[in-house]
Amino acid sequence: MMAEGTFELHPGDALYPETVLELSDVPQTLYVRGNPEVLSTPALSIIGARKASPYGLAVAELAAKVAVDAGVTVVSGGAVGCDQASGWAAVNAGGKHVAVLGTGADVVYPRSSAGLITRTLDTGGAVVSISPWGMGPRKFAFPRRNRVIAALSQALFVSEAGMPSGTFSTAEAAMDLGRELLAVPGSILSPESRGTNYLIANGACCIVDEESIEMAISRIYGTLRYSRPDAPGIADLDPTQQTVMHALIASPLKVDDIAALVSLDAVGVLKLLGSLELEGLIERMMDGRYAPSKFALHAQTPFGHNGKRVN
Repeated sequence: MMAEGTFELHPGDALYPETVLELSDVPQTLYVRGNPEVLSTPALSIIGARKASPYGLAVAELAAKVAVDAGVTVVSGGAVGCDQASGWAAVNAGGKHVAVLGTGADVVYPRSSAGLITRTLDTGGAVVSISPWGMGPRKFAFPRRNRVIAALSQALFVSEAGMPSGTFSTAEAAMDLGRELLAVPGSILSPESRGTNYLIANGACCIVDEESIEMAISRIYGTLRYSRPDAPGIADLDPTQQTVMHALIASPLKVDDIAALVSLDAVGVLKLLGSLELEGLIERMMDGRYAPSKFALHAQTPFGHNGKRVN
């Protein structure tokens, strides 16, 4: 132990997590900040795309909240996108989060994860690395980091992944370790979902809704979710708006596709999209397509709100 709250764990130490000993290349040192005991609690690793869609982010957050409600720790890589989304969802729901970094455990990378790391430590979680203190990002360190992410949990949840994707090295490690692999399907026309669809086609457990997340967690961890507050959906929309929202939830669409879907001219469809955007229900992606906002997606679940913008 280096200092209070900062640890170096070695195989054979009482606090060294037994699940990590299952790796073929057992790390001889785990560098840990925070609470090392959390590394030996039941955990669900949640990973996904860095350049995630609102759908991927919402699913990662939902999985984290369900896990926390069942008393399961959330593990992520702390990266931009789905990793950070799941980590924030876990700590905001009152749960524990473990961030496994590809840098030294005392190096904040990427910088955008600084707030999450601070909150993780403040709420009894941990930051873990197999890289020495002070080491910056090194390309070779991330595949080994991914194997530790897989080893620290009993199951791996992939919310969204394209192809090719770094997510696959973590998925392969999980399968090698005999961990359960859970993946969320997406549109076959969406590049952001090609990776998860591929995993499902090759045997991953298909997560089709919130209930299937609950069932998987109950089966794997032998624990039930302790609360499930109700929340309203987006039923106050008119039929045309609902048609558009259901289509966008299935897959992001271009303006022309939306116009054809609801038989509106250019002026009509732009007015429709403008009203949905003003309500905070949709957002325009960088490629020009429209997608449901995270708020709209959460409004479809018991964790949601009324689908309005949260200020």
